[in-house]
Amino acid sequence: MSTTSSVNSLLSSTTATTPSINISNILAASSGSSTAGIDVTSAVAAAIYADRAQERAWQADQTTLTSQTTALTSIETATEALATDMQSLNTLTGPLAARTVSSSNTSDLTATAATGTATGTHTVVVNSLASTGSWYSSIESSPTASLPTSAITLIPASGKSVTFQTGATTTGDTLADLAKAINNYTDPTTKAGLGVTATVVSDTSGSRLAIVSTSSGAAADFSVAEPFTSWTAPQMTSAETLGANNLVLGTSTGTATIATTSGETYAQLATAINNATISTSYDSTSTGLTNTTPLTAGSVTTIQDNNSGSKFVYTAVAGNTVADLNSAIAKAVTVGTLSSNVTGAINASGQEVISEGATDQGITVSTNDTALGAINADPAFTNPLGLTATATTDSSGNTSLTIADTTGNAPFTINEPSSSTSGSAFSFTQAVQGANASLTVDGVPIVSASNTVTGSIPGVTLSLLGAAPGSQIALTVASDASQVSTAINQFVTDFNTAIGLVNAQFKFSSTTNAQGVLGSDPTVRALQSTLEQAINYANTPATGTTTVSSLSDLGITMNNDGTLSVDSSTLNAALVNNPSDVQNFFEGTALNGFANTVNNALNTFTSPANGAFTVDLSSISSTSSALTSQINNFETGYIASQQTLLTADYTAAEVALQQLPQEMAELNSELGFTSKSS
Repeated sequence: MSTTSSVNSLLSSTTATTPSINISNILAASSGSSTAGIDVTSAVAAAIYADRAQERAWQADQTTLTSQTTALTSIETATEALATDMQSLNTLTGPLAARTVSSSNTSDLTATAATGTATGTHTVVVNSLASTGSWYSSIESSPTASLPTSAITLIPASGKSVTFQTGATTTGDTLADLAKAINNYTDPTTKAGLGVTATVVSDTSGSRLAIVSTSSGAAADFSVAEPFTSWTAPQMTSAETLGANNLVLGTSTGTATIATTSGETYAQLATAINNATISTSYDSTSTGLTNTTPLTAGSVTTIQDNNSGSKFVYTAVAGNTVADLNSAIAKAVTVGTLSSNVTGAINASGQEVISEGATDQGITVSTNDTALGAINADPAFTNPLGLTATATTDSSGNTSLTIADTTGNAPFTINEPSSSTSGSAFSFTQAVQGANASLTVDGVPIVSASNTVTGSIPGVTLSLLGAAPGSQIALTVASDASQVSTAINQFVTDFNTAIGLVNAQFKFSSTTNAQGVLGSDPTVRALQSTLEQAINYANTPATGTTTVSSLSDLGITMNNDGTLSVDSSTLNAALVNNPSDVQNFFEGTALNGFANTVNNALNTFTSPANGAFTVDLSSISSTSSALTSQINNFETGYIASQQTLLTADYTAAEVALQQLPQEMAELNSELGFTSKSS
């Protein structure tokens, strides 16, 4: 009702003689308040709230869509986790292919196996361990004490010998300086180091220089010798003789080993040294050899090249022949390990002949290959050693031995400790000789430079810890039951999470008086059916029988609510007793078993391109976006203009009400009504 009509209504009910007009009644009729004025903001807000009734319905729909998105995303995540479990159980590098290795003697041998390694038991005998060559010096007072005037020669397994001067020739030379020089040495041609590490070791007795090979094995072995131009052996009394030993002499011509026998005198040793020569050719004792004659697996043939100072080591493996040895020698010449004149060939008698040109400095050859037999120096091809040994006896019957260089070339080396008359008090002792490990694997002889052996059993790495010649060690490669059990239990856990989220959508809530927000969603209903059908998979082998044809054979059963339970005892028994049947159940004969079947079924839901989750979430998102647009359009197209219009109308009414008391006063005056009238 308008303000004017309300006023007229009130006026028509009054008489001139008995005025009963009440301003409060008029304000109440015009504004709903007994006081002048209208709360324009509240009035407009009330009207707009009523106009937004439809919009609130749309917003409620959006809230439902948001809840559906959250619930569906959670189900999607759980389903993807289950699909990942299936993919892990359906790969040749997954937990079903994991392997463990057990040893019957872990003190001497342990091992690891790569994924997918064939299972089975192997027999290993560890005859000897690989060792790392090492030498140590005589004791000095401290790492920084000046060394006496001397020199040492390092003879590495491969590469040229290198001599380091000590003492007065290099002022301030100490153990620390010598260690640094050895570690920093680089061959000017090959740019390679010596393959050793030198360190200063100190204790309560003083300091020593320790030199250790950087690698184990015979090929990485080295020796240390002291070079002299003249060397005098310790004096012996008339009652003393030599013991059985090997005296190694090295000159610019080459290296010779002089064997002494028990009871030998210095005079006899001097004769042997003076008659010593450097061989340039070695012949095998075996005859009738051909290029196709097989070598003994694990055997080692070594060639020491006196010209270059390099050592060539050939370790035969199963299937190698004499031709392979000679090809390896030729390759060593090509790369510079051996001098250009070194050759390996079979002569007319069927002997393996390893030789060097007669004008060169000679070679030293050794082998333990039974196919070649012994390999001896050919006396027809030799060079003089270039040393003169002199034995003398004094008036008391004491004898001495002096060895001197007669060529005027470089100093010679000797492996005997320095004597007090040699003028040197700095010498080296061999602590450990570098050697290869020797073992047999399933009866096959194996030689390894390292105590970590690969290749003897495909996929298995052996760790040699101790030697026990003749003692057989059983090494068993088996399926890793622990990893498989973990993977299967993870599958059950993720299955239960997924089916639990799905089932929650179909539970009736007394609070909301409805199912979950996805109770009518076809994707969720389809997923529930897929999960329930998946666990009914049956494995029927094309041939033969199996102990695992269903999940129940693994101790996995369904509960009343659709979740799964695992009987650990049944599962573990299957994993230990029938691992191949377990693997076949999940992987099938060609990755087409249970895991692949379930994964393919889940892929219809999880596929990023056109999976049911992708389609469903996209539809929900589109509907929500459409509602957002509808709400925005309603706000801009109707609510905004309606708010402007209502604000103007209520503002005008407010102005009219503010003027009403004055108008009433003027009206009373015109009608003759006064406050004193009866």
